[in-house]
Amino acid sequence: MNTVLGGNMASDISGIPENDDIFYYRMKRHEDELRWLYMELYGNDSMYAELTGQMYEFYEARGAALKRIDAAREADPEWYKRNDLLGMMLYIDNFAGNIAGVESRLDYIEKCNVNYIHLMPFLNTVEGRSDGGYAVTDFRKVKPEYGTMEDLEHLTATCHERGINVCMDFVMNHTSSDHEWARRARAGEGEYMSRYFFFDSDVIPREFEKTVPQVFPTTAPGNFTWLPDCGHYVMTCFYPYQWDLNYRNPRVFNEMMYNFLFMANQGIDVIRIDAVPYIWKEPGTQCRNLRQVHTIVRMMRMISEIVCPSVLLLGEVVMEPVKVVPYFGTVEKPECHMLYNVTTMATTWHTVATRDTGLLKKQLDIVGGLPKEYVFLNYLRCHDDIGWGLDYDTLKWQGQEEVPHKKYLNDYFRGLAGSSNSRGELYNSDPVTGDARFCGTTASMCGVEKAGFEGDEEAMERAIQLDVMLHAYMFTQSGIPVLYSGDEIAQVNDYSYKEDPLKADDSRYIHRGKMNWENAEKIAESGSVEERIFDRLAGLESIRRSEKVFMTSADMWTVRAGDRSVLCIGRYYDGDKMYGIFNFSEYEKEISVTEDDRPCTDMLTGEEISLENIALPAYGFYWLKVKAKTQNSPDMDNDCRSIIRNGVLS
Repeated sequence: MNTVLGGNMASDISGIPENDDIFYYRMKRHEDELRWLYMELYGNDSMYAELTGQMYEFYEARGAALKRIDAAREADPEWYKRNDLLGMMLYIDNFAGNIAGVESRLDYIEKCNVNYIHLMPFLNTVEGRSDGGYAVTDFRKVKPEYGTMEDLEHLTATCHERGINVCMDFVMNHTSSDHEWARRARAGEGEYMSRYFFFDSDVIPREFEKTVPQVFPTTAPGNFTWLPDCGHYVMTCFYPYQWDLNYRNPRVFNEMMYNFLFMANQGIDVIRIDAVPYIWKEPGTQCRNLRQVHTIVRMMRMISEIVCPSVLLLGEVVMEPVKVVPYFGTVEKPECHMLYNVTTMATTWHTVATRDTGLLKKQLDIVGGLPKEYVFLNYLRCHDDIGWGLDYDTLKWQGQEEVPHKKYLNDYFRGLAGSSNSRGELYNSDPVTGDARFCGTTASMCGVEKAGFEGDEEAMERAIQLDVMLHAYMFTQSGIPVLYSGDEIAQVNDYSYKEDPLKADDSRYIHRGKMNWENAEKIAESGSVEERIFDRLAGLESIRRSEKVFMTSADMWTVRAGDRSVLCIGRYYDGDKMYGIFNFSEYEKEISVTEDDRPCTDMLTGEEISLENIALPAYGFYWLKVKAKTQNSPDMDNDCRSIIRNGVLS
């Protein structure tokens, strides 16, 4: 069989008709590299032929409306890098009961200025063995209580009519132990056992355990589970009911790519690849971030660009920015379109607890110094816990040791130290090492819960101010901001999870509470907490959309503010320049920005303000737009390039 495309595009690719110019053009662009990588990994011509044939079938099955979106985004490949994207993460059941309920709430989503919704895992799972939806039993079936695949397709089509993008989780590292493959493997069918890591003795598992770290050492210790009914060990790096897939088997890769393309054809715009670094397993390694992982992600990118080029790949890689950048690939051979800015999120809350912006400044300068092609998703809170994976080398140099500092942070956010107003709970606490992660909503961590419980209006205003300041800071970062559903109305911790035996052992459900629609209606009630948060965030979102200086590809750097508790961020794009100034302290501060002597306009009020002797109230902030130079003034572009160089190096 000939798999190489000739110059006249007349080659036979797995029997694909020769008259589809669009598919052939895309395939011609990627064929050499895709085949080379596939053969390097698997060396299997027939499986490669099957893959390319199925790719054409999925392309043919792709609806006309989706193909129009593909064409528009191929013509504008930078579409997701503008300043008009705002995301929201939500659980379908908690937000609106089911998929049809989400569709009925699209007016509210638009009112939140959101045009990118991340639907948390919605594929079929088994109750009690789901890990929040990340143990999938069927990659082509929606949970029955959520609706059907037809409901999902209707939702995505309606979203597209309104200009809203839809993101989903693609859990490709493992399946549920209740997946058909797993059931047949457990029954002893060799073909299906080879899709996982099965061993009839503990010899090889013990070798793996020597080098592979544990993901959940307290709640799910070890990386293997013994199956007494079939007399084998199976690799389970996450939970015993999540069986790791063996991507050494080309059948696994092919079938998962077919699932990927099936979901893309339901109208999904962004596919979040769960647990990307874990995909490839190799004895004698940590089974993290191996070379073959990048081969797989690169092939996914090419398969997507051939079949459904409007679809973006979002990688879940939980490491500091400088270590996640390999998952972007290169400019010539890209992998993920977007990655999470996980460490900056954790460092933000460290800054709240310490009132010291030093570590955050260092991290933002690293991000600001990366190529502008790299797009990060920024957030304050998500569905998961906060793991304190900070830059402890830098903190140690400042006299802070890792173990006691983690304890301080967990005590602070539980309201037990540091004059804290936060409320929340620990997750995965290890009584031996003292290590733990933290759970709580943004509003509860900012003090809204405590102030409301105590009926303290002064404390409430301060909590709201901190909450809004943190969102303004997040909007100023380089990348795409994402809200967690409920944060726009300051939703607090939900302790009712403890009454549900299926959730009581997982404190992450404290911030995964149901959307309080009764409270959401209060955004129209002047003076309510919900209105005060919602309206202020809406104002910030409006400014961000209207000012080109917030473009993802803008230059970003930090500026010395003269006070450790104050963070100053500079942004520059196409002649426009602004400063975001943020007070992480509960005390009033006065600072001056000495790198610029031009007057500024307060972007929130329109008033003129000087960069000298700026008075910042407790948890206050400014967005200041620098007035353009006059025609006879020195060139602003050269000015800013110099400042950026100096800022990044300082």
